[in-house]
Amino acid sequence: MSTADLLYSEAEDDLRAAVRSLLTDRCPPATVISEAESGRAYDVALWRGLGAEMGTAGLLVPDKLGGQGATAREAAVVMEELGRAVAPVPYLTSAVLAAAALLGCDTDQEAVARPLGALAEGRTVGALAVPLSTVAVVPGGGSGAPAATVRADRDGTLSGQVSGVAGAAGADVLLVPATGADGYGLYAVETAETSVTVEPLTSLDLTRPLAAVTLTGAPARRLAGPGRAEAAIGRALLTGAGLLASEQLGVAEWCLTETVRHTKERHQFGRPIGSFQALKHRMAALWLELVSARATARYAADALATDSPDTPVAVAVAQAHCAEVAVHAAEECVQLHGGIGMTWEHPAHLYLKRAKSDEIALGTPGRHRHGLAGLVDLPAPTG
Repeated sequence: MSTADLLYSEAEDDLRAAVRSLLTDRCPPATVISEAESGRAYDVALWRGLGAEMGTAGLLVPDKLGGQGATAREAAVVMEELGRAVAPVPYLTSAVLAAAALLGCDTDQEAVARPLGALAEGRTVGALAVPLSTVAVVPGGGSGAPAATVRADRDGTLSGQVSGVAGAAGADVLLVPATGADGYGLYAVETAETSVTVEPLTSLDLTRPLAAVTLTGAPARRLAGPGRAEAAIGRALLTGAGLLASEQLGVAEWCLTETVRHTKERHQFGRPIGSFQALKHRMAALWLELVSARATARYAADALATDSPDTPVAVAVAQAHCAEVAVHAAEECVQLHGGIGMTWEHPAHLYLKRAKSDEIALGTPGRHRHGLAGLVDLPAPTG
């Protein structure tokens, strides 16, 4: 069995440089704060430049289907940079979750290939209509597909509601799990239909808003039936959770870098506060956590890219660790910035909110540890 290569390739470094350059130019902290307060679902111009013009929207999609034919490793690099910038774009929800769900269906069918190509080219935005808190890794390694709360009627329409859907606001197409006479299935619904209501919810992370989706006899196209639909959704959630770890790594990296910079410049008692031993210890401990987080995130991305049988384990380990590291780094960033870290004008609160939101997205660390225990046949304590 070959050993996973956790180092970044030259192509991945080039991709990182391009994405970081774009985000530095178009997505500085002041712009993110303004966008978060605007009430818009995402930054349309930024997404056009990142997803369509740069081509990152189609990294996971084979070139024959209109994508770039890359792997989860390249997508992970993009997620890292998006985490560093807390960029308000639908990359996770559209280019990862929605695209991965479609890739799990029969891509030879026009009903699947057409929307997949549109997502890959950045012409449309999609969202997988499941709660963002849906657990991606389940004990035993089975499908993580959630129970459907939407009903599929015989006339080809869908009715029901799904709450807490990330990316639904601003999406052009929703991929909706539903059950009907033919069993469990995955359906595509256009949000432009008058029978589709997307109501924004109050979200902790305003850069990745949540919404409640209500369908009242909405026309739908069936993409996959029983068995295949569950597998497609389960794989999409697993992919999303694995790549979310890279976003959490990016959040933690920015927080540590910014905290080190601030503590070098902020003086008390005639000395930079970063020279105080207690603060040095806290930042050194955080750096060690970040190094471990990078290793687990990279392993999860590599496992997804190579379709390793250890993928569920790799993803569970990455999420159980990276989620907590991101939150810890954001908390330290706020605290070690002192009074300015508590202000709305400073971007630290954006990173804390993204970290806390990501911590419950696609399964909490505790849920992933529970899933991991089942995967490695090490039952968790019951008492």
